[in-house]
Amino acid sequence: MAHNTEKWAEEQEPNSFLLGEDRSAQPGFVRQNRRQSGNVGVFKDDKRTEKTHEDPVSMAIGEFGRWQAMLTLILSLLNLPCTWHIFVLTFQGADTDFWCTPPPGVLNRISVDEWKNLSGVIPESPTSNVSVYDPCHYRDFDYESLLSKFSYTELLKNKTDQYELKTCASWQFNTTEFGDTITSEWNLVCDRKELKNFAEMMFLMGVAFGGFFSGLVSDRFGRKKTLMASLIMQLALGILVAICPWFEFYLVLRFILGFVCVSIVFSGFVLCMELVGGKWLTIAGVLYLLPVPMSYIIISGIAYICRGWRLLQWCVTLPAVFFLVLHWFVPESPRWLLAMGRVDETMEVLEKASKINKHPLPVNMDKILKQSINKFEINGKPKVRVSDLFRTKNIRKISLVLYILWFSLYLVYYGLVLNLSNIGGNIYINTIISGLVEIPAILISVVILLKMGRRIPLCLTMVAGGIACLLTTILPADTDEWISLSLVMAGKFSVSSSNVIMPLYTAELFPTVIRNLGVGTSNIPAGIALIMVPYLWNLSPLSKVLPLLVLGTVSVIGGLSVLMLPETGSYLSDTLEEVEDCISTSNSTQKKYIDTISSNVQSSPSEKE
Repeated sequence: MAHNTEKWAEEQEPNSFLLGEDRSAQPGFVRQNRRQSGNVGVFKDDKRTEKTHEDPVSMAIGEFGRWQAMLTLILSLLNLPCTWHIFVLTFQGADTDFWCTPPPGVLNRISVDEWKNLSGVIPESPTSNVSVYDPCHYRDFDYESLLSKFSYTELLKNKTDQYELKTCASWQFNTTEFGDTITSEWNLVCDRKELKNFAEMMFLMGVAFGGFFSGLVSDRFGRKKTLMASLIMQLALGILVAICPWFEFYLVLRFILGFVCVSIVFSGFVLCMELVGGKWLTIAGVLYLLPVPMSYIIISGIAYICRGWRLLQWCVTLPAVFFLVLHWFVPESPRWLLAMGRVDETMEVLEKASKINKHPLPVNMDKILKQSINKFEINGKPKVRVSDLFRTKNIRKISLVLYILWFSLYLVYYGLVLNLSNIGGNIYINTIISGLVEIPAILISVVILLKMGRRIPLCLTMVAGGIACLLTTILPADTDEWISLSLVMAGKFSVSSSNVIMPLYTAELFPTVIRNLGVGTSNIPAGIALIMVPYLWNLSPLSKVLPLLVLGTVSVIGGLSVLMLPETGSYLSDTLEEVEDCISTSNSTQKKYIDTISSNVQSSPSEKE
């Protein structure tokens, strides 16, 4: 059998790199070719190549230990202030009751409600008997003079038939529930109402651009440097927002803040993923996002206690000060250092990690590392280029499908999260429920991913979330609010699981040399979706069910597109060539024959003797 295998491999010389472990029955020869072939064990469909995987980082310090656990926990907490900054505008720009500012002295004679009835309740149309309250206009009377002669009841009944309707120049706001908001401070009502949506869009637009450019910077200069620079900028920008005197300046600051917040989240996530190996890629990748729903619950409590948008801004900004100490505790990613050919720095990180993990390094670790970087030096020192995402057929397909997925997921997830006030009920309670729903979704995702992989769970959760949203659109108009809210929360539960799987799956599909760039560019279509989110509920006047109909449809389409992607394994690829080789082997018509020969060569007792 060994003779036949060797003869067949020699005839298939162009594919010899795929058959390195099968060309001889000698175990020593198999090990040698494993080192030469590099890491091609990326996708789960290719079981043969997965067996040949060698991960020098995990081999040196273990797939998971005390060192990785400590860093995963610390890095995951970075999500708290970042999520607060994303979600804080829900409270800072909350809709509150408002009315035209009355002339001086009027409120000394009548109450606010009486003033609103007297000045703003007008017929819906000149021929209509139905009256509506219009806080953007008022009846132009000499209120002070009239109120000195007539009572409120007499004036309302007899003296308001003939009037001139004028546009309000200023407003007063009900600050009982939320305190001062950006809406009340900068009069974002009536003809300026859309500016509040624009303020949210500016932050989300910053998220879109930040994901892309932070990916370039992180892959070029390192995860740690990008992370620390972004942390410092987040702190400075958050403080500037809290003291900002002009709305235009506020918009600029929020745009840059969105830019750096997503940089922190993505740099921390990629760094977290590159510290562990094996099944812990799944566990660490999922648990990294666990603080996100916790942050919803926490900010709901903070916003309830800290009324007023400036005070709330201080409260969500200052905790980031504690993360500045990460400079002395968080290392650079050893995988990134290795990809850059910086063996000495990689050794320093691994030596510290091995001491904490109590996992002694192999004696020849430096030689193993130098041998590992050969695959990066085949074409010279790697340079990060956007074109790398489209250079080959398979990586191009991965990139384009992931863009569809990220757009779909972010539109649905944040369409539900950032529009909780439009769904009905108390915004504080809705926010807490939203967080509580997401926590079990994340924890359950760990088990599902370990048992079922990434591809099928991502497909099922997105489709299920879409169906839940679509079911709300067929409910009768007189259906109790809690039934609709329950369906929305069921959709949120399902899509929250998708939101956990998606970054992990994306990070595993892209190789080390462009991983942060791949995750970052995926954030561009996600950012486009985010820009659309503030305006999503503007579709309600056309039909109350239209926003959720859009979310449900997009979620189902996104979920089905997952089926175009390959499944991933428990390892991270390092180069574009490894991704291409692995998929090509998985799709090859010779794969079954190759796997059979590989299995026979490795398991045959007679050949091992």
